[in-house]
Amino acid sequence: MITLMLAAELTKRPVVTLGGEAVAQVKDTVFDAAGGRITGFTLAGRGLLSGPLKQSLPWSGVHALGPDAVMIPSTEVLQARDAVVDRGEASTGQVHGARVLSDAGLELGTVLDAVVEGGTSGRVVGFRITTTEAMGRHERKAFLPAHGQLAMTGDTLVIPAALAGQAVDDLDALAAAWNRTRAAGETDFTKGDDR
Repeated sequence: MITLMLAAELTKRPVVTLGGEAVAQVKDTVFDAAGGRITGFTLAGRGLLSGPLKQSLPWSGVHALGPDAVMIPSTEVLQARDAVVDRGEASTGQVHGARVLSDAGLELGTVLDAVVEGGTSGRVVGFRITTTEAMGRHERKAFLPAHGQLAMTGDTLVIPAALAGQAVDDLDALAAAWNRTRAAGETDFTKGDDR
């Protein structure tokens, strides 16, 4: 069974070396929304009064994303902040607050958060949205799986119309749906990409 978590829950998650040293905490999660993956994290120091760090953590430096910590091999994987931020912003729009449209032209809702898979993939597996009447659930919260052909440009996420019918009410149901999707071999966020 996979572990799913909301991207917003990653904020303040400790970044810990495999040697057990807590070196930072997550400030922001940077996405390549079009590719459906985390590209890295901006970091803050540990503690209440600590501010942002000049270093960031690219996804390539992550050993594992766990429910309680982001594990890294050592501090040598940390890079300048711009290495993660510039790379992520080059190909993405803003995920939070993005309008969700079906490829049939229906406005389905607004993205509240991305749902990511724990472990080593960094894969975005779904979105938590506030729905519109087009989904028959006006102004309710739901989870949409993120598989098949999706497109993210600027402030709009375009999804296949069939995904609207796969909306579920909680993370456990999304995890079950994601496991069924993986078993069927449809784990790609965009065609031809299943790392």
